Amino acid sequence: MHLAYPAVLAALLFCVGLYGVLARRNAILVLMSVELMLNAVNLNLVAFDVWLRDTLHSGQALTLFTIAIAAAEIGIGLAIVLAVYRNRGTSDIDRLRDTAETDDAEKLPDSAGTDTADTPGTDGTEPTPGRADEKTGKTKKAEATT
Repeated sequence: MHLAYPAVLAALLFCVGLYGVLARRNAILVLMSVELMLNAVNLNLVAFDVWLRDTLHSGQALTLFTIAIAAAEIGIGLAIVLAVYRNRGTSDIDRLRDTAETDDAEKLPDSAGTDTADTPGTDGTEPTPGRADEKTGKTKKAEATT
């Protein structure tokens, strides 16, 4: 058998997997595409092992390690995707971008040159209920006093 057949098949599988990683928005489909790319690599390892007639069969040994790593990766990846789905209600990658931590210093306005009397809460009074707190960007709820 020629080396070109499995090499072309592996290249096609890898390209389909790469397209799936770049174009898909569902996290489970992205994981499946990564698995497809790993299988293309495994096909290349075995094909080159046969073509080179390696007596140690190092290509097949590397393929076994790759399969073990892929199994661990898919187990951990699915656990993360399921945990995110339970918390967020979606596995869409574009909607999960708000899970990244942001630096609060980037959101705060520069306090140099501002009058503290204009800032709510600094003159001893509480901000208006329902009004957004300027420092945190969160809306405070009115507390019921008894």
